[in-house]
Parts: sequence; C-alpha cells; structure tokens
Amino acid sequence: MFRAIINAFRISEIRNRILFTIGILAIYRFGANISVPGVDAAKVLEQVETGIMGMMDLFSGGALGNFAVFSLGIMPYITATIVMQLLQVAIPRLEQLAKEGEMGRRKINQIARYLTVGLALMQSIAFVFTFRSYGAIPVFDFIHVSLIVITLTAGTTAIMWLGELINIHGIGNGISLIIFANIISRIPSQIIRLFKLKGTNYFFLALFAVFTIGIIISIILIQQGERKIPVQYAKRIIGRKVFGGQSTYIPLKVNQSGVMPIILAISVVLFPTTIAQFIPVGWVKSIANSFSPTIEGQINPIYAVTYTILIIVFAYFYTAITFNPIDTADSLRRYGGFIPGIRPGKNTSDYLTNILNRITLPGAIFLAIIALLPEMLINYMGLPFRFGGTSIIIAVGVALDTMRQLESQLTMRDYEGFLK
Repeated sequence: MFRAIINAFRISEIRNRILFTIGILAIYRFGANISVPGVDAAKVLEQVETGIMGMMDLFSGGALGNFAVFSLGIMPYITATIVMQLLQVAIPRLEQLAKEGEMGRRKINQIARYLTVGLALMQSIAFVFTFRSYGAIPVFDFIHVSLIVITLTAGTTAIMWLGELINIHGIGNGISLIIFANIISRIPSQIIRLFKLKGTNYFFLALFAVFTIGIIISIILIQQGERKIPVQYAKRIIGRKVFGGQSTYIPLKVNQSGVMPIILAISVVLFPTTIAQFIPVGWVKSIANSFSPTIEGQINPIYAVTYTILIIVFAYFYTAITFNPIDTADSLRRYGGFIPGIRPGKNTSDYLTNILNRITLPGAIFLAIIALLPEMLINYMGLPFRFGGTSIIIAVGVALDTMRQLESQLTMRDYEGFLK
C-alpha cells in the first residue's frame, strides 16, 4: 500500500488530484470552525451533546456545535437527491430525463441544486427559532436573523459546490469525502475526552478497541464481497476472423449500494426533528423526540427499529438504481453473451434479479447490525464517545471507494493498486 502511495505521488496528474482534494477538504474544515455572527456558540454546544442534535453535529464535523457557517452540513443536498430519485419514479418527465444520458442527468442535478437551496433556507430558519428558545441568539431582530439565515444557506450552497469540485478535479466522491472528513475530524477530540474521563475502565476500552478493529475488518470483507455470475460469449465469424468464445463473469456485490443506505436513512431519521423546529407544538416535538437515538442514556427502541427498516429499504432502493438487470440482460444478448444454463432475455434478467435480491438482504441486515451494535455497547459501557457503528461504516466505505478510484488511476498506468 505504501508503495502504491509513493507511485500515486510520482504521477503528476494523480498527485495534483490528491492535493486538490486535500485542499478542498481543508477549506471545508476551515469554514466548519467559523461561527456565524450574532450567535452564542457556547449555548448551542450545550444542546448538541446528545440525541438527534448530537448526530447532526457529528456529521457536520462539529460545525453545528460551533454554529459555524457550515452548520447545516451536506444533509440538505442529500435530502434533495433522495427527493429527486423518488420523483423520477412518480413523474414520467423526470424518468425520461434520467434516460437521456449526460444531458438529462445534468438537468436533474440542476433541479436538485435549486431544491437544496430551498431546503437549506427552510432548515436555517428552523435552526434560528430553535436556538432562540435556548437563548443562543441574544439580539433577535430582522437584520440579525436575516444575516444568520443567509449565512447558513450560503454555507450549504458552498459545501455543494466544493463537493462538485472534488468530483471534477479531485479523487473520489466529493459529498462522501466531506462526510468522511467530518467524521474523522471528531476522532482525536473524542479519544482525548475518553482518557480524561475519571474512573475509566481501561480494560473495557481495550476490549472495545479490539471489537472496533474486528468491525472494520468485517466491513471491508462485506464491502469487497461479491457473487460472480459466469458469462460465456458465443463465437462469431466475421470475414476471416473469429470473435468471442471467451468466458468472463458479472460481479454482483453483496453490498451493491455501499454506504448510501446509511446516509439516506440518517437523512430520513433527521427529518422529523427538522419539521418539529417549524411547528413548536408539544405533540409534534414528542414525535420528533421519539426518534432520538438515545433516551435516558439507553438506545431508543423506536429509533433502532426505524433505522434498521430504513437501511434495508434504502439498500434495495439504491441497488435497483445502480444495477438494472434488464439492461444487463439486453446488453449480454446484444453482444452474444449468455449465462450457462439460463436462456437470454427475460429469463436472464429474472435470474439476475433473484440473485441480487437474495444477496442484498444479508448485506443490508449486516449494515443495520454494524450501525447499531457499537452504539449499544458505547451506551452500555457509559462512554462519552460518539464514533459509533454508523460512523465506522461510512468512514470505511468511503475510504474503500476512494482507494478503488485511486487503484483504477494507477492501473491505467501499469502500477499496482491499493487493493491488490
């Protein structure tokens, strides 16, 4: 791996992409520590130590605790993306745009950007009224409120732009890398906080460290695991040349959707809290609080069940988006390929669909278990540590995806990749 890193920095194009990505992430981290003017950040920090607010603070990299320019994080953009993907199923025009190739995707992305700005505006207004009730906004007038709302909305727009810059000029998926940077940035302070805690049982900490390493290894194995579907291509004689006849395979991953089910599930879980900020009614807040990760220091069963169901649903949903068995079957038939023992066409697509459904379920259940089990142990041991299973899955998954892109860049230049 270290040799691959050295080889990556020897190639000017890859080196520039890596440095560009690091520079963009550094700019983001800088903005995550600049507090919005007119806000008492200390009182905000008191409210984000636990519950849903604590999760939002974790995925904003501590920006919400500082009430920084990037306090809203990237969640409005992710929510807008979810809405657009759902609307493609409901609105024929959007479905047609999605099938028009690059130009159609650009139009859909443009609509998602406008929707992101609208959601960020709504959420920033909700945050203003929420933190006003905590006394975090000493001067509550039109000028100060407008300044805070515009700053938070502009911050989310800037994050969206930074993520797209990474996609174009950097390495990896920009949005995922920003979330990855947010999670990783919290680890040092959380570890220091653990060792400063009085009465800490270091034996349990050592066991938890070993358990965490085991989880990371299992995540890597599942993320890399795949079912290989054999494919045989028929021989074709064109002129005096013989084409085809070789054997290959279709790799169907156990976790085809990667970390996206986790990210999408978090966005949906956070949605009731956002609505409750607009409707200051007791029963609405009670519903929002019922989705809090913890209640009186224990894992909330409603949150655990809802979170698990959402992860499984989004695993199937995102797998259906990223892999189309019908298109794959048509492509095989067009180029003279077939799965041994399976007739081309509809039988092939049905066969691929059945296999994909069977291997997606254990992958989704695994994601849900890994997302919840470490958090249960953290609460059971009484550790003030927020780097739970959800964070581990996202961090490891994004790291693997980024390394895979680096590997492809190196392989194009005949270097051994990271994952070899």
